[in-house]
Amino acid sequence: MKKSCGCGQAPRLIFPCSGASDVGRLSDLAARQMTKDKAGKMYCLAGIGGRVNDILVNARAADSILAIDGCKLDCAKNCLEQAGFSGFNHLQLEELGFEKGESEVTGATVARVAKKGAELLGKGCCS
Repeated sequence: MKKSCGCGQAPRLIFPCSGASDVGRLSDLAARQMTKDKAGKMYCLAGIGGRVNDILVNARAADSILAIDGCKLDCAKNCLEQAGFSGFNHLQLEELGFEKGESEVTGATVARVAKKGAELLGKGCCS
């Protein structure tokens, strides 16, 4: 049985790497902005890596998943794949021109990443 968000649809989940660098911070803030904009719901990547049963069950019930990685190490993508997920959307910030250690985290850059993430995740509602 699929879990649903407040609108009755299965949730669209966002897993940012939230790494320790500027691009990790950018991935985290973009996921938070997407959640605020109701494009999807930021969810716990650490719970996926730690194989927390409730988080895995909810993620498997998602309508759509987006992994956001700040750098080419692809930690979010790899974490999801190692937990058995496939067919999810992936946004790698280097593909948008953001370089680790060289990227400003501003309202404009967060908005740019959130917009691209929302495009990849698809239309939906989550609260």
